[in-house]
Amino acid sequence: MNIAYPYQFDARGRTAGADDERHIRDLIEQVLFTSPGERVNRPTFGSGLLQLVFTPNNDTLAAATRMTVQAALQQWLGDLIEVESVQVTAQDSSLFVEVSYVVRRTQQRQTAQFQRAVG
Repeated sequence: MNIAYPYQFDARGRTAGADDERHIRDLIEQVLFTSPGERVNRPTFGSGLLQLVFTPNNDTLAAATRMTVQAALQQWLGDLIEVESVQVTAQDSSLFVEVSYVVRRTQQRQTAQFQRAVG
């Protein structure tokens, strides 16, 4: 059984589960929005994406952000997914991320979209 993220309880009062597709999406979200140094036992885990939001927006930064996020996803989830593309957009006080990937076990293409308020 895969544990749902964020941790929660189901209707029976037990730990909520997630199917494989949802679990992989949850793992991607954790990598995207965890900053390196945030986890005690895995100090390099995460993408650093949230720190990049506060830098000046330009094409060079956008390309660097995509590469940083894609590298983090490959490092931490490379055994589960093959990342095809990453799009990151900062608009007002929100961050939008779209990740296209192939699930290695099923060879199924997926696209996941995430939004996070920053600041």
